[in-house]
Amino acid sequence: MTTIALPQTEEAWRQPSQLTLVLRYMRRNKSLAVGLLIILALTLFTVIGLMTVNHKDAYPLSAPSHKAPSAAYPFGTDYFGTNLLAAMVVGLWQTALIGVLAGAIGTVIGVVLGFISAYFGGWLDAGIKGICQILTPIPAFLIQVIIAGSIDKRDVTIYTMAFVVVLLAWMGPTLVIRSQVLSMKERQFVSVAKLSGVGDLGIIFQEIMPNLLPFLAAAFVTQVFAAVFAAFYLAVLGLGPLREPLMGNIVWSAMTQSAFFNGWWWWPLEPAVALVLILGSLAMVNMGLDELANPRVRRTE
Repeated sequence: MTTIALPQTEEAWRQPSQLTLVLRYMRRNKSLAVGLLIILALTLFTVIGLMTVNHKDAYPLSAPSHKAPSAAYPFGTDYFGTNLLAAMVVGLWQTALIGVLAGAIGTVIGVVLGFISAYFGGWLDAGIKGICQILTPIPAFLIQVIIAGSIDKRDVTIYTMAFVVVLLAWMGPTLVIRSQVLSMKERQFVSVAKLSGVGDLGIIFQEIMPNLLPFLAAAFVTQVFAAVFAAFYLAVLGLGPLREPLMGNIVWSAMTQSAFFNGWWWWPLEPAVALVLILGSLAMVNMGLDELANPRVRRTE
């Protein structure tokens, strides 16, 4: 009986590289891959635009008014003489800044309160949970409109808008993260860490939080999505920083001048398409991260 010798070379047992594993995973998780590609394309558009476009062209009286897209003005101009290519570049950056700021602050607050509430329990848990349950049913849109409408328009900036958006953005992450930590702290590895003498902060940062990183990333993307959408509808209502070319401000100014009825279709269409790309990419990234955050659907290479 003949035996077949198996190769014992190093190449035969070499594991795939980390880059190869990532590419394989991206090929399988198409939602995450497509979402990241769209975000990368929008980022390149903004970065290259900020380096090549004159920022002053993003404001009125910088170009001839209501010019259709052409070689001289690829995105056209609006009624006020704004170069819409420059406005889209600056507006995308400002809209992304509001979304990331509000999303990051809301997520951080939610993580801190969620961990405190779930891990330490007692009156802290009762107080944090009670406040969140009282405030969550309140329509965030209504409160944001009231707060934004009460601020002097001369004082409204993109940072003020991010603050208005984040005021009611922390309750949802707090309750969701609290439920995850409640489940995680009952796991066996946490009990082993306690028996080994690991302190509370060590258990939180070394045992629980690393296991929740995919979930925290998904929560952050969800908060950025909500913040970008909130900033858009507040600006469309004329409650944003009117001097800045935010996506919602461009649509609002197009509405006030009846752009579609006057044949200036490119004016409101371009920011609307940009917003769809932003929100669509964030939604696909969130769906892709759900595979990492949800053990029931998680797959390994």
